[in-house]
Amino acid sequence: QVQLVESGGGLVQAGGSLRLSCEVSGRTFSRYATGWFRQAPGNEREFVAVVTWNGFTTYYADSVKGRFTISRDNAKNTVYLQMNSLKPEDTAVYYCATGSFSTTMGGYDYWGQGTQVTVSS
Repeated sequence: QVQLVESGGGLVQAGGSLRLSCEVSGRTFSRYATGWFRQAPGNEREFVAVVTWNGFTTYYADSVKGRFTISRDNAKNTVYLQMNSLKPEDTAVYYCATGSFSTTMGGYDYWGQGTQVTVSS
C-alpha cells in the first residue's frame, strides 16, 4: 500500500519560512517524480513544484518561483518544499504526490492527505 505523509505545515507571519516534508512508503520512491500542489478554500487544486526522480530537474509555478525550493532525499524516501518569503496568498492545504514529471493532477497516481499552511498578514 502506497502512503504519502506530509508534515511541517503551520501558522507563520508574512515574510516567514516553513519547510514541508513528504515521506513516501510502499513504492520505489526513487523511480518517480514528486510534486507539490496546493488548494485554498473555494479554489481548485493548483500546481506548485515538481522534481524529477533523481532531483536534477525542478519546475515551479510562476507564483512561487524564486521563493520556494523543492528537493528530495531518496535515501529517506522524502521530498521537501522549502518556502521562504511567504505571503498571505500562499495560505492553502499543501499536498504531495508521486508519478510523472507533470504540472497537472492527472500526471500523478498517489497523493497525500495534505498539510495546512496559514500565512498571516
